[in-house]
Amino acid sequence: MLSSHLKPGMTVLELGCGTGSFTRELARSGADVVAIDVSPDLLEIAKANCSAPNVQYQIQNAYVLSYSEGMFDSVVGSSVLHHLEVEKALRDVYRALKPGGTIYFTEPNMLNPQIAIQKNVPWIKRKLGDSPDETAFFRWPLRRLLEKTGYRNVRIDPFDFLYPKTPVALIERVNAFGRCLENVPVISEIAGSLYIRAIK
Repeated sequence: MLSSHLKPGMTVLELGCGTGSFTRELARSGADVVAIDVSPDLLEIAKANCSAPNVQYQIQNAYVLSYSEGMFDSVVGSSVLHHLEVEKALRDVYRALKPGGTIYFTEPNMLNPQIAIQKNVPWIKRKLGDSPDETAFFRWPLRRLLEKTGYRNVRIDPFDFLYPKTPVALIERVNAFGRCLENVPVISEIAGSLYIRAIK
């Protein structure tokens, strides 16, 4: 979902690479990947997990990216925007994108009952290890924010009914059933995640 549009010759920014789990997948595309995070400790783990020659790691703040305007063909991230002041981050990402550049993100969906409880009930939030400022998104206000920032061709689709603690033996069947639910109007709106794409 985050890498199928990438190809050799592209320059890609991975926002919030964390321990590098998705960086490996991005590196396989052959694109030049700049993977950033605010945590030096996480970046060291990411470097150990993925030391591909087409990947460089940098400490950066998503609100004040040091890159010149129009540097990246694409900016991608997995579950990172909900940790940030999203308006500031989307504005600076927009600046760093080339005209016609794309964004691809996956983020938690606030309409999912489990996510809504996890992000809004303080003691559950603490118990599950969420940081105090962590949130999730409703897709319609997020679409409006993206369009207001200047992005076009905005698409935000709910997906993923697979609960993280699903027993391994059941994953394949539960995932197949979830993919069916993703195509059912109204029910699809409560999927666990949002798939976000837009163009500058």
